[in-house]
Amino acid sequence: MPGFEVLGKEERDAVLEVMDRGVLFRYEFGDQRQGAWRVREFEEAFAAYTGVAHALAVSSGTAAVKVALAALGVGAGDEVITQGFTFVATWEAILDLGAKPVFCEIDQSLCMDPADLEAKISPRTAAIVPVHMLGAQARIKEIAAVAEAHGIPVMEDTAQATGGTLEGKHLGGFGAMGSFSFDSVKTLTTGEGGMVITNDAELYQNMSEYHDHGHDHQPVGRGNEGRRFIGFNYRMMELQGALGLAQLAKLPGMLQTQRSNQAKLQEALARVPGISFRQVPDPAGDTATFLSWFMPSAEEAARLAELLAQHGAGPIAWGNNTWHAYPHWEHLHAGATVSKNGWPFTRLDGDLSYDPRDLPQTADILGRCLSWQIMLGWDEAKLQQMVEAINRAVAAW
Repeated sequence: MPGFEVLGKEERDAVLEVMDRGVLFRYEFGDQRQGAWRVREFEEAFAAYTGVAHALAVSSGTAAVKVALAALGVGAGDEVITQGFTFVATWEAILDLGAKPVFCEIDQSLCMDPADLEAKISPRTAAIVPVHMLGAQARIKEIAAVAEAHGIPVMEDTAQATGGTLEGKHLGGFGAMGSFSFDSVKTLTTGEGGMVITNDAELYQNMSEYHDHGHDHQPVGRGNEGRRFIGFNYRMMELQGALGLAQLAKLPGMLQTQRSNQAKLQEALARVPGISFRQVPDPAGDTATFLSWFMPSAEEAARLAELLAQHGAGPIAWGNNTWHAYPHWEHLHAGATVSKNGWPFTRLDGDLSYDPRDLPQTADILGRCLSWQIMLGWDEAKLQQMVEAINRAVAAW
């Protein structure tokens, strides 16, 4: 899965080229950069790749979520619905804007359940953030239909599914905006970094200004007078832009490798008694960063995980995961914060509280779910070793 597995001469040369020019900042220094604007070029290439009008590169996937929601006008007093299976960054960004995260159940897609989404909408819902988890699509068409019926914008968190599609259309392009992560363990990596895409010129301008202290960057400058609003610093630097361009050129090949490795393992796993696989709305558009499956009970999932681990092929048990699973976000449930006044959990309009038992459907699904992260560097010997681990688990079942 991680793009760091294929870091090579292309990335090295791209970084050295930036270093030789001596311009690391994405703006200004026109005389020294010799016509090279690597972050801007990465944005243009990524927009073309995903089939949208605008792309803004930022400093991280977390920043991408926050910049996108800020551009939509989300703030204090608002509610933002997201799902109970996501990396903590999704709801951290919502909290950091002063809004209240409202958590939705997942379904067998391991993404937002459109039926529970409908039940969680309130007059204060300002945005909906479905997450395309573990490389595959959420039921984004159904989610978008619910959102449209209520007049609520959708911001797709596509951090884990760069390159994923649904019926030929790139994920991130179904809602008003889509965010991406290029951190160290993503298929396309710039070490740290992220991107937001949109077809809306006004939202793009809001993002562009907000992510750089309110500077309007029109036509391509910085520091112009007449700032419309305050912002912050979420800029990407030229080294990351250069890395992104090199990695983007490799992305189709990386996705092909992941899909091939995933298919071989899924075929072997299908022999496990009682197994069922994650429901993927469009298997052809799955980025195949993970292979995920369910067992009939949490006990059977734990037993299979132990058998596979005994033979060097231990899977991820999502029911115990503390980074992505709502029942185990202890700092959220405790309202733990470094702020002395209790912000963002202590508020004038009512304190926030979250109970780990609030999402029973999500807890049940994750308790029965196991996954393998699909690696790019697996050779035939490694794949055969994992198939043999499956065979031994089946024999011992």
